[in-house]
Amino acid sequence: MLKSKFKISGTWIATFVLVLVPSIVYGDKFFNTTNIFNVLRQMSMIGLISIGMTCVILTAGIDLSVGATVALTAVISAMLTEQSVLLAILVPIAIGIFIGMVNGFVITKLKIVPFIATLAVQMAVRGIAYIITDMKSVSVSENAPGFPILGRGYFYGIPIPVIILALMLLIMWFVCKRTSFGRSLYAIGGNEDAAKMMGIKVERNKALAYILTGALSALAGVILCSRLGAGQPVSGSGWEMDAVAAVAIGGTLLSGGVGGVEKTLPGVLITALIGNIINLQGNLNTYVQQIVTGAIVLVVIILQRKTQAKEA
Repeated sequence: MLKSKFKISGTWIATFVLVLVPSIVYGDKFFNTTNIFNVLRQMSMIGLISIGMTCVILTAGIDLSVGATVALTAVISAMLTEQSVLLAILVPIAIGIFIGMVNGFVITKLKIVPFIATLAVQMAVRGIAYIITDMKSVSVSENAPGFPILGRGYFYGIPIPVIILALMLLIMWFVCKRTSFGRSLYAIGGNEDAAKMMGIKVERNKALAYILTGALSALAGVILCSRLGAGQPVSGSGWEMDAVAAVAIGGTLLSGGVGGVEKTLPGVLITALIGNIINLQGNLNTYVQQIVTGAIVLVVIILQRKTQAKEA
């Protein structure tokens, strides 16, 4: 229990340092309302994906199709703004749920390893996005004036995407900690055979975890489309790795069974702040963010391995 608390406080301390140091170095250039809201708004989309990814990783799985799901749902959302704002939101989410169902079916029924199954789905979904757009961006219709509010609007001074992220975080925290379904994810990731002996519906609940991830990825795609004013078939590239990095940095074990969505939040904040600091530096290549994030993830995984070895 003490170790768990230490891990949580450690990620929040790292987050605090990543806010304090740039505030001193860059002053108002970093610590101002516009920059903070930009960081939070960008973080909200990766955050939504990371919440779903956490549920999947708790079962000792992984979902590599989330970035492609963002791209496909973003372009479909842009296309549907010509018809209806409501359709532009609901249909992409339904498509995200379907993609999650495909992942869940292939993994639980066909017994394909999650890495391979979701990689195949990623390639197929990205290919569909390329085909239906002919590799071109799809602009949001001018007949949908209310649609941009979802990605760019504010509610009492708070960006709407940040509010959506906070609501999803609270809902999924409750689901994972206070419901039988949520607790089953930990049991499945800890020992799948033991979970079956306990009467847990392992296949159903694993599939539901992928469905949740698909829905949250689709929501991120809709928000991205709303923010940019267009759906881009190349969008979301690499976001699956960003989500996995955020989950790992937050302290959820990639081997499953330990962690939670509440731990993922500081992980998302850390990755977002690293990117923002590099952008403010100006003379650093943006790919430095990938190097730094990758190094942090590697260190976290090594520490997780050492902790598991000591406990064993």
